[in-house]
Amino acid sequence: MSATTWNIDPTHSEVKFKVKHLVISTVTGSFNTFAGTIEAEGDGTSFENAKASFTADTDSIFTNNADRDAHLKSDDFFNTEAFPKLSFESTKFEHTGDGEYKVTGNMTIRDITKEIVLDAVHGGTVGDPYGNTKAGFEISGTINRKEFGLKWSAITEAGSVVVGDKVKLELNVQFVKG
Repeated sequence: MSATTWNIDPTHSEVKFKVKHLVISTVTGSFNTFAGTIEAEGDGTSFENAKASFTADTDSIFTNNADRDAHLKSDDFFNTEAFPKLSFESTKFEHTGDGEYKVTGNMTIRDITKEIVLDAVHGGTVGDPYGNTKAGFEISGTINRKEFGLKWSAITEAGSVVVGDKVKLELNVQFVKG
C-alpha cells in the first residue's frame, strides 16, 4: 500500500517546553529550527499506524534570556556543539478516540535514547487558499530531563531546586500534504 507524506510547515508551527524554576514558577522555551514528517497509509486521511519523525536543532533553543540560553547550550544541558540535534521516531501511532492518538516512540537527546509516549490531538485537515492540504496537531507529553543526560542541578540556600526534572513538551504543528 502506498503512503502519503506530510511535512511540518515551520511557519505555522511551534515547538515549546515548560520546566519549573525554583519550584514556584514555570519557564517556557522553544526550539526555533525544526523539521518533521508523518507517513500515513494510503491517501493520508487516517493517521492510524502512521510513522512520525521529528528533529530540532538544539542550538535554536530560545527562552527569552540570552544568559539562560547560553547555559542551556552548554555541556551542563544540551551541549549543542557535540549534540546539534534532538530527535523523535515513532514506533506506534494509535487512534484512541475522536481525533485523539497515542504516539509512542524513541526520543534521542545527547545520544541517549528513551521510549516516550505523547498525546496527539488531530485538529482537522483542510485546504488552504493556495491549494495545499494541511493537517493540524496539538502534541503533548512529559519527559524527565535527567534521563537524557541533562543533569545540571543546583539547590538554593533555602533548599529549593533551581530547575525541575520534569519537562512538559507542547507542540502545535501544522503539516502540509506532500
